[in-house]
Amino acid sequence: MSMIQSIGTASDRVMAALISGLELEFGRGAGEALAHRFLEAEETDFHWDARIQERWIGAYENIRDDDLELDRVRIYGRLDGKWFVAVMIVDGDGNAHGMMGKRTFDRRKGAEMAFAQAQ
Repeated sequence: MSMIQSIGTASDRVMAALISGLELEFGRGAGEALAHRFLEAEETDFHWDARIQERWIGAYENIRDDDLELDRVRIYGRLDGKWFVAVMIVDGDGNAHGMMGKRTFDRRKGAEMAFAQAQ
């Protein structure tokens, strides 16, 4: 039997395991800094995968002249112990291409309220 959880649900355990593994490899103190660097490097994908809820907010005007149609999607979720609300740039296949902005919250209620109030 397998158990599937979103990154947001398991983010505290995932970060703890990542930090622990990096500390074994690179020494105590380096693990947390390196884990946060990994998170920053792949920030868009981590936040997209950690979303709990999403809402389409409109088309994204692509500056480049390629035929890729993109949308703006507001999401909220939890990652690395913090709640967040963000605007993502997403293609028609549900792949995130970028993040336009993000706010973090200590409590779920704050993120839910910001998500609900956003237009």
